Amino acid sequence: MTARTIALATLVAGTLDILSAFVFAGSVVPVLQTVASGPFGDAVAESPAGAPLGLLTHFGIMAAMVAVYLLASKRVLLLNRYWPVAGILYGLVLWLVMYWIVLPLRWDSYQTPSELVPIARQLFSHCVCVGLPIAWIAARIR
Repeated sequence: MTARTIALATLVAGTLDILSAFVFAGSVVPVLQTVASGPFGDAVAESPAGAPLGLLTHFGIMAAMVAVYLLASKRVLLLNRYWPVAGILYGLVLWLVMYWIVLPLRWDSYQTPSELVPIARQLFSHCVCVGLPIAWIAARIR
């Protein structure tokens, strides 16, 4: 696992994921401000630094997601052999962690998704835009 591979997978999956968030939300700056408010508090969403911090935060989180998968794929070779299945399953795990653990812990008022269309959009983003590209890149570096 090299820094170059982590950077490539982070750039690809992070870009696809944030673009899908922009499309599904119908906005850019509010999405980035919300991302920034996770670690930096709600006040940052109102500041001029909100959007740039949100973008940096998004790619920082994505780099961690990529590094975890790449480390696992070095140890569990079946992840590389069956990368499409592994990528979709990894996206599902990321979705579960994000929407059932991280967001509810960060925001007391957060409601875990229960409607089909929002869940489908979230799963598309996590499985197709994040899990599959990460798994594909990991399988190619072997």
